[in-house]
Amino acid sequence: MSAHDDRAPPEILTPTGLNRLVRDLLEDALPMGVWIEGELSNVARPSSGHVYFTLKDANAQVRCAMFRMAASRLRFRPVDGMHVLMRAKVGLYEARGEFQLVADHMEPAGEGALQREFEQLKARLGAEGLFAPERKRTLPSFPRRIGVITSPTGAAIRDVLSVLGRRFGLAEVDVLPVPVQGREAPAAIASMLRRASSSGLYDVLLVTRGGGSLEDLWAFNDEQVARAIHASAVPVVSAVGHEVDFTIADFVADLRAPTPSAAAELLVPESGDIARQLARLRQRMATLMARRLQAAAQRADQWQARLNAQRPQARLARDAQRLEALRRRLYVTVGQTNNLRRARLERLHARLAAQHPRLRLTPSRVRIADLRQRMSVAIARRIERDRLRLAEQGRTLHAVSPLATLERGYAIVFDQQEAVVRRASDVSPGDRLRVMLGNGEIKVRSEG
Repeated sequence: MSAHDDRAPPEILTPTGLNRLVRDLLEDALPMGVWIEGELSNVARPSSGHVYFTLKDANAQVRCAMFRMAASRLRFRPVDGMHVLMRAKVGLYEARGEFQLVADHMEPAGEGALQREFEQLKARLGAEGLFAPERKRTLPSFPRRIGVITSPTGAAIRDVLSVLGRRFGLAEVDVLPVPVQGREAPAAIASMLRRASSSGLYDVLLVTRGGGSLEDLWAFNDEQVARAIHASAVPVVSAVGHEVDFTIADFVADLRAPTPSAAAELLVPESGDIARQLARLRQRMATLMARRLQAAAQRADQWQARLNAQRPQARLARDAQRLEALRRRLYVTVGQTNNLRRARLERLHARLAAQHPRLRLTPSRVRIADLRQRMSVAIARRIERDRLRLAEQGRTLHAVSPLATLERGYAIVFDQQEAVVRRASDVSPGDRLRVMLGNGEIKVRSEG
C-alpha cells in the first residue's frame, strides 16, 4: 500500500455542516458585531414584525435582517434609498448558505456625529452651570400674557392654542413666529428669545415644536439658543419633540415639558379648578362672616345691658337742653349771615347787569364772521397747494415703484421661505416658487 493510501480519510462535510462551520468562524472572528454604513434597498416588513433589507454601496451589497424586538425600537421608518448607520453581528443564514448581517441598532447616517456633538455641548454648558437646578425659576401661577416661540404653521402651535384656550381663556397668547429647523433657525430662535425677553410684555415664554429626528430638532441643540434661554429675563418653558426627545434647550429652560400640549397644561391653571377653589373660598368667607356677625350681635347685647345698667336718661335730658341752646344761637347767627350775603348779592347783581355780555356780543359776531371768511379762503388755498404737491409726489413715487417695474413686464421670484431669488443657483429642481407679476402672482415648480 502506498504512502498516499496510509493517510487518514478526509473529513467529509454536508452542506449543513459546512454552513455551520463558516457561521461559527464568522461569529468567532467578530463576536461583538460591527458598525457599517450604507444605502438601504429591497426593504421588506412582513407581518412578523421583522425587517429584511439589503445594505449596499457603489461596489458591493450584503443581505441584512433586523428582528422584531430590535425593529420595534426604531425611531424612523426604513425605506429604499435611505442612508443609514447600523450595528450588526456578522453571520450566515445556514438554510441558504447566504452571508448576512443581523442588525440590533440602526439610525440615519449622520445622527451618530450629531449625538456626539450634542453630548460634548451638553457637558460644556453643564460645567458652566447653565443647567443648575438652583437657577431654575418658578412659573407664574396666573400668567397674563404668554409668548409662544415656534413655527406658526406647525401642529405644535395648534395643540398649544387649543389647550390654553380650553384651560384658561383669560391669558393672552402671542405667537412669535420662527423657523424651527434649517440653517437659519438657531439664529432666528435666539433673536426672538432676546427680543421677547427685553420687551417686558410677557410673564413667561414657551419654546416648542413637534417631534422629528435628531437632525430635525437640531436647532434646539444650538449654543446660541441655549445662552439666549439662560439670559432670559422671564421664565422659559421648553417643549421640543416627543416624550423621548431631549434637547439642550430642555436642560437650560426653567421647565421642560414632554410635549407641546403638556407644556400648555403646565403654563396655566385649569379654569374648572379655579372655579372650585373660588367656591370653597366663597363658602369659607360666608362661614367667617356668619361667625363675625354672631360675635358682633353678642357684643351689642353686652353693650345694651351695660347701657341699661347706667340709666342714661338724665344725661340725655342735659344733652337735649344744650342742643336747644345751640339751635337758638344757630338761628341768630344764620339770620345775620343771610342778611350780609343778601346785600352783597344785590351789589354783585348790579355790577353784572352793567357788564352784561349782550352789550359786547354784536362787535364780536362781526369780527368772528370776518375771521371765518379769511380762514375759509386760507384753507382752500392750502388744500389746493397740498393737492398739487401730493399729485406730483405720487407721480414721482410711481416712477420708481417696484410695481411700475413689474407693469413693464418684469417679475419677482420668491422661494418657499419667502426670500427673493436672485440667482439661478439658489433654486433646486422641484422647488416651489412664487412669481409676483405686475397684475397678480403665480406659483411654479422649478424643473432644473
